[in-house]
Amino acid sequence: MAAKLKKGDKVVVLAGKDKGKEGEITRVMPAANKAIVDGVNVAIRHTRQSQNSQGGRVPTPMPIDLSNLALLDSNGKATRVGFRTEDGKKVRFAKTTGDVI
Repeated sequence: MAAKLKKGDKVVVLAGKDKGKEGEITRVMPAANKAIVDGVNVAIRHTRQSQNSQGGRVPTPMPIDLSNLALLDSNGKATRVGFRTEDGKKVRFAKTTGDVI
C-alpha cells in the first residue's frame, strides 16, 4: 500500500499533548505505523558524559502515531490524502483542494 504521509511532508497534530502543533516529518516507520516530527512529542533524555559527548539533558523527538497526523494543504489547513492516476502515474492529492502533493 502506498504511503499517505512521507518524509518531508508538513503535518499538523490532531490529538494528544501536542494537538495543533505543526512540523515536518523527519522519519517514517511504516512497520510500527509511526513517524517522527521535528518539534513535536519531544521528551527529555538524560545522557551520561563520555569522551566524545557532553552529557546532560538532551531533548529527543519521540515517534507519534500516523493516525494522529494530518497533512497541511496549500491553504495551511489539515487535509486527508487521496490517490489518483495522472499520465499513467499514481499521485497523492489533497482532498480539500484537489491539488497534487
